[in-house]
Amino acid sequence: MADRWALSSAEDGGVDVAPLGPEGLPAAPVRREAGPAEAVRSRPGVTRWVWRSTAEVYPRLLAAGVRVERCYDVEAAETLLLGHEGRYGQPRSAAAALARLRGDPVPPDPPQRSAEPGAQSSLFEPRGAHVPPADLLAVYAGQQRRIEATAHPDRMRLLVAAESAGMLVAAEMNRAGLPWRADVHRAVLDDLLGERYAGGGEPRRLAELADEVSAAFGRRVRPDLPADVVKAFAQAGIKVSSTRRWELESLDHPAVKPLIEYKKLYRIRVAHGWSWLQDWVRDGRFRPEFLAGGTVTGRWVTNGGGALQIPKVIRRAAVADPGWRLVVADADQMEPRVLAAISRDPGLMEVAGRETDLYQSVSDRAFSGDRAQAKLAVLGAVYGQTSGDGLKNLAALRRRFPRAVAYVDEAARAGEEGRLVRTWLGRTCPPATRTTDDAVEEAGIPLTEEESDAARQWVPGYASTDARARGRFTRNFVVQGSAADWTLLLLAALRQAVRDMAAELVFFQHDEVIVHCPEEEAETVVTAIREAAELAGRLTFGPTPVRFPFTTAVVECYADAK
Repeated sequence: MADRWALSSAEDGGVDVAPLGPEGLPAAPVRREAGPAEAVRSRPGVTRWVWRSTAEVYPRLLAAGVRVERCYDVEAAETLLLGHEGRYGQPRSAAAALARLRGDPVPPDPPQRSAEPGAQSSLFEPRGAHVPPADLLAVYAGQQRRIEATAHPDRMRLLVAAESAGMLVAAEMNRAGLPWRADVHRAVLDDLLGERYAGGGEPRRLAELADEVSAAFGRRVRPDLPADVVKAFAQAGIKVSSTRRWELESLDHPAVKPLIEYKKLYRIRVAHGWSWLQDWVRDGRFRPEFLAGGTVTGRWVTNGGGALQIPKVIRRAAVADPGWRLVVADADQMEPRVLAAISRDPGLMEVAGRETDLYQSVSDRAFSGDRAQAKLAVLGAVYGQTSGDGLKNLAALRRRFPRAVAYVDEAARAGEEGRLVRTWLGRTCPPATRTTDDAVEEAGIPLTEEESDAARQWVPGYASTDARARGRFTRNFVVQGSAADWTLLLLAALRQAVRDMAAELVFFQHDEVIVHCPEEEAETVVTAIREAAELAGRLTFGPTPVRFPFTTAVVECYADAK
């Protein structure tokens, strides 16, 4: 039996399948099966399935208790190849790829589906036109030719495989869900916010804080309305431009303390309060919809549920099942280590080859032991902080690690000149046509009122989309995007390592992964994470001395991990 098979959903609910020959073309006639589960179960020797979209097929397989080892996601590959060819944003569906291949008018992609709280069935709904197997394989063969035409086909091939693996991991995490105790969550909310009053008014603690704010101003003020707060300060003779936390903290007024506390608790109530609990937690699991490769850098997002911005206090509700544990692994100083690997700077690779504090090691070599200055310098090089103290720190870093700084400098220069900029594996930065909030989101910074202003100084492309701003974005893109590529291979390796265990991947955000496992498997999982990180480093960046250590905690409650 061929080790690669193509699977295409048919319009009648069944699927068409065919084995693939060496050139990616059918090696036997197409066969109709009742559904994907039947097709996969009857072919246990298949090691890789080629299909249009993992999001279309794999949830149906998981619902039927069927797992696949590997896949090739045609639409994920099309997205990567379009970006590599400088055509990011063009329709990415298999139907669009087929039209381009034939020179026909290219249909638009179907609209992005919104998340539906409390309903997993939405994950099973196919998006996009039906593409027969022969046409799907024509697209697949065309993509193989396009991969071979890239400057580094081995890297691009690995990137496509990693992105496809990420799609499998995301679907499996969507199916598993993060263990969540609704009773604990309610107790946390009651403790923070107080009891709720009949009629849907504010909970007791918020009402008390609102009264304190009003008393401080000497009139009724709505602390949930920024315009009302700004007006109240103006009447008190204090000019403020917003109610951002950093601006409020600079003021000397009795309303500041209760106002900041109100805003913090109000955010919890809105983002992770009782309504959130009702919408996103069921059957003892928090179930957001993870979307692999949801940003141009390759970082993941969730389609609803705010999974990547869970406050630590709310994490108390993420509790392992009885007899089980959460293995929470957080990559240590990932982006500087990635910079060492992609720049091949000998000095920075030597520092990143140790599993000790990278910033302290940098400080010992270039900043007379001042760790804080070393950290600012490294982050400044990555994020483009090149004025004031940042310029001084960058000069010191450049003297000690010239190739590392030159690498991000060149990425910034290429971005300013409008050239295509790529990660180590070939993910490509698109042209600078993003909006303000897009730039913030792509940098992985939560758009909370309290955090966004302070963080945006680090967001390349925030202030405008001019050449200099794009250079700041591409400076960061080569590091952050390469880190995202490495993380995909980490997840793929970890998924394979635990495949014969009860352990399951249940959560992932940027540089943190959570595995839910029986207590007796916990130490095995810790070892698997460490080995997966090392394997991902070798696969992604080739032979380098750079190490990618994790801080790992085995806990019953997520909040106890840090």
